[in-house]
Amino acid sequence: MTDKPASLSLSVVMPAYNERYLVAEAVRRVLAVESPRISSLELIVVDDGSTDGTREILRGLAREHAGRMVLVEHERNGGKGAAVNTGIARATGDVTVIQDADLEYNPRDLVKVVVPFLEDEADAVFGSRFLTGEYRRVLYYRHTLGNKLLTGLCNWLTDLNLSDMETCTKAVRTSLLQSIPLRSRDFRIEPELVFKLEKRGARIFEVPISYSGRTYEEGKKIGMRDGFRALGAMFHWWIEDDLYKPDEHGSNILVSLSNVPHFNRWMGDVLRPHIGTRVLEIGAGIGNLTRRFCPRDAYTATDINPHYLDYLRRTFMSRPYVDVRKCDLADARDFEALQGRFDTVVCLNVLEHVEDEAGALANLHSALEPGGRAIVLVPQNPKLHGTLDEVLGHVRRYTRASLSKALESAGFEVERVFDFNRATTPAWWFNGKIMRRRHFGRLQLKIVNHTVWLMRPLDAILPWHGTSVVAVARKR
Repeated sequence: MTDKPASLSLSVVMPAYNERYLVAEAVRRVLAVESPRISSLELIVVDDGSTDGTREILRGLAREHAGRMVLVEHERNGGKGAAVNTGIARATGDVTVIQDADLEYNPRDLVKVVVPFLEDEADAVFGSRFLTGEYRRVLYYRHTLGNKLLTGLCNWLTDLNLSDMETCTKAVRTSLLQSIPLRSRDFRIEPELVFKLEKRGARIFEVPISYSGRTYEEGKKIGMRDGFRALGAMFHWWIEDDLYKPDEHGSNILVSLSNVPHFNRWMGDVLRPHIGTRVLEIGAGIGNLTRRFCPRDAYTATDINPHYLDYLRRTFMSRPYVDVRKCDLADARDFEALQGRFDTVVCLNVLEHVEDEAGALANLHSALEPGGRAIVLVPQNPKLHGTLDEVLGHVRRYTRASLSKALESAGFEVERVFDFNRATTPAWWFNGKIMRRRHFGRLQLKIVNHTVWLMRPLDAILPWHGTSVVAVARKR
C-alpha cells in the first residue's frame, strides 16, 4: 500500500466576463492562498470576450504575476462552459478547480477542497453551500428551494446523494477532467460535469463552503432561466453517454460497446464454466466481465488504457482479491512478474489488435501454470473485415482453423473451439462493408442489448458463422 501524498499541485481555472470591478480582487485572493497541502498553485484566467475593461486589467495582472498566472483571451464571448474548457486544456496541476471571478465563492475554501484528494483518494470534490460545519451566509428561501429541487432530481437520475449540484466550486483530478468531453457552452456545464463524473465511476466528495450570492431580484431572474436550462441538461446527459474524448486507446468507441449489460451477462455465462480460481484478465476495460467472473481466490485485471485502470482501481478497491495493473499483451516485460501464477488467462477481443500474434500468445502461455487454460475470444471471418474493424484497430479477423493453429504453435492444446454471437453477423457485415460506418449507433446497441433473450437461443441454430469465435486451450 502506497503512502498518501502530503500535498498536491493545484490549477485554478477562472472564467471572466465583464468583471472589471471584482476581477483584480478575485485574482489577488486566489494567489494569496497558501497551505502545506498545496505544493504549488497556478491560476489560469480566461477572459471570455470582455468589453468593459476587464481584459486590460487582466493583462496588467498577468504581467505582474508572470509565472503564477496565465491569461487566455477569447475574441468573442462563448459562455462559461467555453471558457472553462479552454482553461482545463491549459491546466498542469494534479487537481483542477473552477473559481468564478465574481467573488460569490471565497478562494480561501480551496484549502478545504484539496483535503479529500489527499486523505480519501477522491476523484472529484464539490463545494456545498448547504452543508454545515462552518458559518455561511443565509440564502433566500426560493433560491435554496430551487437548488434543492434541481439537486434532488439530479440525485434521483444519477443515484448520488449530493447536497448542492449547482455549485461552481468543482475540483477534479486533472487527468480525469481532461479526458471528459464537455459540450455545454454556458452554465449547463455544471450538471453535465456531474452526470459524466458519475457515469465514469468517480469517487465524489463534498465539503462545506461559504457563499456570498446575488441579491434576491438578481438571483430570481437568473435562477429561473438557468434552472430550466439545467433541467433540460440533466435529462439530456442522463440519456446521452458521451464520456471520453478520442484518444490513442479508442476510449470513446470502446466504452460505447461496454454499455450492453445484457449482452455482457450472456458472454459471461458462456465463458464462466471454463474459468478457474486464479485468473488473469487481459484487456479488462471498465470491468464489465470482471464483475461477472468475481469473486475468485485471486483475480488480476489488466489494461493499457490509464483511464480504464483508474476506473478499475476505484471499482474494485474494496475487493482484496482483485489486483489491478497495467499489462500490454504485446510486451513481454509486463509478464515477467506474472509467470506461472494463474490457472486461467482470459483474453477477450484483444489478440486481434496485436501485430506480433506469436509473441502475444507466448506471453499468455508464460503466465499460466502447467495445465492452465487460456480462454481467447476474437472476431471471426476475414471477409467481414471493414470500416468498423479499422476504427477499432483490428489487425486481423480469425477463422476456427487459424485461431487453433496459432494456439497450437504457441504450445497450447486446443480443447474446444466454438462460435459466439451469430445473430449480429449480418448487422456487422452491413454496417462495416456496405454502409462503411465508422461508429456504432446507440440505437443499434440498445436493440442488441434488449434482444439478447432472443439471440441466445438463436445462436445454436443460425446457419452462418458467429461474429466472434472462442477457443479454450490448455497449456501442455
